[in-house]
Amino acid sequence: MGEKKTVDSLIDGGKATAGPPLGPTLGPLGVNVLQIVNKINELTKSYAGMKVPIKVIVDVDDKSFDVEVGTPTTSALIVKELGVEKGSGTPKATKVGNLTVEQIVKLAGMKRTDSYAKTVAAAVKEVAGACVSMGVTVDSKEPKDYIKDLDKGSYQKMLKEA
Repeated sequence: MGEKKTVDSLIDGGKATAGPPLGPTLGPLGVNVLQIVNKINELTKSYAGMKVPIKVIVDVDDKSFDVEVGTPTTSALIVKELGVEKGSGTPKATKVGNLTVEQIVKLAGMKRTDSYAKTVAAAVKEVAGACVSMGVTVDSKEPKDYIKDLDKGSYQKMLKEA
């Protein structure tokens, strides 16, 4: 095992290239940049249209590498799930979409890997919190009202299935 170099970057899902930011950073390490880019694109193609944090760990001696893919931001996941271009500029007045309970549970599951949430309900609240500033309703309610109902136990059955 040789010396390891780590390169962190934010790339467009499935669209990494040998150009900046990856090429100039990886090139000097003497690795096959194209091979790394292809691996990144293969691992991030399901995140097309989103910015994805990635980490490339290179063994400087034998030129082997490993790619770790993070999870896109919660807001990027919400935008993708709703099929909208971006959140609302005036979230109180203008709503850009509504997440169903199934959708918010799905997104919470995607974020669980890099969230501090101990339970599905806590992860769902994190996603609902992001909805507040984006002008997105949850189950056709204001996110804050959805969270209140969640705290009252209204959605227990759905969360257990997640």
